[in-house]
Amino acid sequence: MKQNKYDNAAFFEQYSMMPRSISGLSAAGEWHELKAMLPELKGKRVLDLGCGFGWHCRYARDQQASSVTGVDISANMLNKAREMTDDPQIKYLQQAIEDVDFENEQFDVVISSLALHYVESFDETVQKVYAMLSAEGTFIFSLEHPVFTALAAQDWHYDDKGEIMHWPVDHYHAEGLRETSFLGNDVMKYHRTAATYMNTLIRAGFEIKQIAEPKPSEEMLSTTAGMKDELRRPIFLMIAAQKRR
Repeated sequence: MKQNKYDNAAFFEQYSMMPRSISGLSAAGEWHELKAMLPELKGKRVLDLGCGFGWHCRYARDQQASSVTGVDISANMLNKAREMTDDPQIKYLQQAIEDVDFENEQFDVVISSLALHYVESFDETVQKVYAMLSAEGTFIFSLEHPVFTALAAQDWHYDDKGEIMHWPVDHYHAEGLRETSFLGNDVMKYHRTAATYMNTLIRAGFEIKQIAEPKPSEEMLSTTAGMKDELRRPIFLMIAAQKRR
């Protein structure tokens, strides 16, 4: 299933008002850890799958990547990305992640931020990424943590006073489609276990180099309301993997 909620005008307007949509990477609670997982980007050919507003694309060029390609299914996302980009070495393509079809070894680094939990066939996507990466190329991605996606409700358990009690986890091993809600809209996501994510990479020929379950930065903990609750359960899973020579 290839979703494109972001070309719905009302949904896109709400999304555009989110802090990370306005302020970019500095407002993304996981960015400080994802940035540390990236390889040296100078002189590299970079692909961003699910590029959104192009924040990671522009960062890669700031780090002197030789070229960057951003792919997203949403015309609204890409229109915004193009408005914010003034760099001929960044190219944006409107395409679903499932439909990407690049040449073998066309890229040195593939990045994907919070997009792959919307993709039905993670296995197929990983195989494509492996083929399009150069020898010893790097695949770094973030997605919603399996602890977060296990239940479609994706919400805390509250007491009768409305106070947070705990984060419920159930049906963890029942992988597959979850019909959840985001910004007041029905959204389809795919739940997989942490083992599935890692074993799929290993079977494709990748070597897992680093795994992170990011916590908010100290600055965000001290300045953003409710952020301390993010220490109670993981919300994101991030993996850096390298193609074997």
